[in-house]
Amino acid sequence: MDLPVLWFAIVGVFFVGYFVLDGFDFGVGMSLPFLGKDDTDRRVLINTIGPVWDLNETWVIVAGACLFAAFPEWYATMFSGFYLALLLILAALIARGVSFEYRHQNKHLEWKRRFDLMIIVGSAVPSFLWGVAFGNVVRGIPMDAGHNYTGTLFDLLNPFALLAGAATLLVFFTHGVVFVALKTEGEIRERAKRLATRAGILTIVVGAVFLVSMAFVRATPASLVLSVVAALALVLAVLCNVWGKDGRAFTLMAVTIAAIVLAMFTAIFPNVMPDSVNPANSLTVYNASSGSYTLTVMSWVALIFVPLVFAYQAWTYWVFRKRVSRSQVLQAAH
Repeated sequence: MDLPVLWFAIVGVFFVGYFVLDGFDFGVGMSLPFLGKDDTDRRVLINTIGPVWDLNETWVIVAGACLFAAFPEWYATMFSGFYLALLLILAALIARGVSFEYRHQNKHLEWKRRFDLMIIVGSAVPSFLWGVAFGNVVRGIPMDAGHNYTGTLFDLLNPFALLAGAATLLVFFTHGVVFVALKTEGEIRERAKRLATRAGILTIVVGAVFLVSMAFVRATPASLVLSVVAALALVLAVLCNVWGKDGRAFTLMAVTIAAIVLAMFTAIFPNVMPDSVNPANSLTVYNASSGSYTLTVMSWVALIFVPLVFAYQAWTYWVFRKRVSRSQVLQAAH
């Protein structure tokens, strides 16, 4: 495997990590109005991701940094063409992060409600817009010979991209609610299981439409296999949730998201940004990548530090593996 292909795979792995980990964060945030009957319930929900949400979010920083260093042309085209969507994602992530830190600084319910709304919106907006962005990457965008985006904002809001956004929104929501069932106990866990089942059925329908649509828009044998894996994992995840197998349901939701992201990456390969009008203007892993020296240095750095990142992430989840309950929240409040 040559270095540009290797780094295309590495970027894909980092985006898999980001969507799997921050995906359930988004889902928990979006579940507040459905599972949080009172302030204590909402505190329980937030506490399930409290120790890990900021760590999960660093994956997108690493993915963006790798994209910038390994594929500067891809980075430039994507961030200039999708600047409004990415700006909204950034604003939503900032609002969500601020809300986690400031929500508990005042005991007034109106204060908390406002920050809860910021958490909900700050979770839903990225969930939808990441799908729109990657849907456009798969579909392709119009570019000139200099690889500059030549379309408009409305070109990005095409039916396939909006369908991709709806699919990621629902998948992340279901992923988050399944995580709540895994991390809580008592009544809130039972409500989460019921909600995960209802949301899961809708997610299966929308996800199936999206995966079939992607097969017609752009596909390779690998992406078709991964799409089937994603569909089967999603169905099994919903069934495991019904059977009360919380750990298996969560693992299968992670497999679903990973398979969808990898299906997108394999669907466009060897392109990184296909041109929807003139394929000759497409960005590939070769004409968008950095030089051999840069990729070699990055490979050695990744070889040393990426295993450390995985080890630290695994250790963090092990430390905070216990379930969260209303009694714990009430006891902490006093």
